[in-house]
Amino acid sequence: MIKKYFGTDGIRGKVNHDKINGEMFFKFGLAAGTYFNNQRKTKQIAIIAKDTRLSGYTLEPALVSGLTSAGMHVFTLGPLPTNGLAMLTKKMKANMGIMITASHNPFDDNGLKLFGPDGLKLSDKIEKKIEKLIDLKVSKNLLNPKVLGRVKRLEDGSEKYIEILKTNFPKQFNLRGLRITIDCANGAAYKVGPKLLRSLGATVYEIGTSPNGFNINKKFGSTFPNKIKYHTVENKSHIGISLDGDADRIIVCDENGKIIDGDKIIAMLAQRWKRKKILKGGVVGTLMSNYALEKFFLNNKIKFLRSKVGDRYVKELMQKSKFNLGGEQSGHIILGNFATTGDGLLVALEILFSMRKGKKASEIFENFIPTPQILENVRVKDKSIINSLKCKNAIKKANILLKGQGRMLVRKSGTEPVIRIMCETENEDILIKCINIVKKSIN
Repeated sequence: MIKKYFGTDGIRGKVNHDKINGEMFFKFGLAAGTYFNNQRKTKQIAIIAKDTRLSGYTLEPALVSGLTSAGMHVFTLGPLPTNGLAMLTKKMKANMGIMITASHNPFDDNGLKLFGPDGLKLSDKIEKKIEKLIDLKVSKNLLNPKVLGRVKRLEDGSEKYIEILKTNFPKQFNLRGLRITIDCANGAAYKVGPKLLRSLGATVYEIGTSPNGFNINKKFGSTFPNKIKYHTVENKSHIGISLDGDADRIIVCDENGKIIDGDKIIAMLAQRWKRKKILKGGVVGTLMSNYALEKFFLNNKIKFLRSKVGDRYVKELMQKSKFNLGGEQSGHIILGNFATTGDGLLVALEILFSMRKGKKASEIFENFIPTPQILENVRVKDKSIINSLKCKNAIKKANILLKGQGRMLVRKSGTEPVIRIMCETENEDILIKCINIVKKSIN
């Protein structure tokens, strides 16, 4: 289903260009509010959270104006992780939740992630209906002044989110005696992340908790793992936790400074959940999941399915297959028993819970050796170049070189002007050659 505004994870782009500006956010709010208002006759409620980008101060008021112009009451939460918004949308029985964020992208990008009353990201079908409303004449959806929505700020959103996270674990669970380094990427979890861990008794060393509107994800967070690696070792922490800008991703680092990606975290959780008889059905990964992860699950007699890239597609396949665990190598991990989308802090607690009897992080992640893999992100002016004959021939040539001994995946990013080239094989010389063959075809 081709969509005009929405990508694989909401709407995202450069601020004050194309889709990401005050005028468009007013239209997004008006369209989304109109869609949900058309579902019922009673007054509808929307809640809004955001990350720490400077542009949030201009985009949020425009979005609120659009929603209230459609007759929706709006509650604003301020900076809060994406899944915190999803959880509160469900808990507060709101009709929709909107996260203003561009996730792991730099500060000059921004966007929206939309959630329904069940805390799930909106389906492609609903997004398509909202898109049709966006393109209507504005005056068609504006309501009589007597039925405009109201706006209220909720000051205790972080506390409510922390409460929900804690209820997923036994009351006696605590982190006393653990030294934890956390990198919040100067993003949405900069307050709630350290606060959560300290409330459970951990000694916390925090980095990436001084947002200034411009430094979100800048050399901090899950896309810059060397930062958490260095500080974890320097602080002699038992584990390092690194989040991205909206805290729906997590990468960890053991006490020795070894980086643990999403695939390894998923493998550990799946093995533990199977042993505890918590795992339902199996695990959903994506087309980007390492081949060694697939072999690990085969050897452990755990069903494994691959979805399209994007945590929304992981969740959809989890629901369809009735699985309760899934995620991506990048650190989007969905714990289906507790959450509807990726949540770095929730996954961190699940990891820490498995360490509560004195186990070292290095011990619990001894599960598989990843197949050598390279992921190249090539910036392009036009992503349709992936459909050119030159690119297709390059991909075919690379696959012939692999001879069935590896995997090649070339795809358009759904959130950036980027072509992603992924290749994995045990032969590292062939690995590099395959990447270069395809890279040259789109440069």
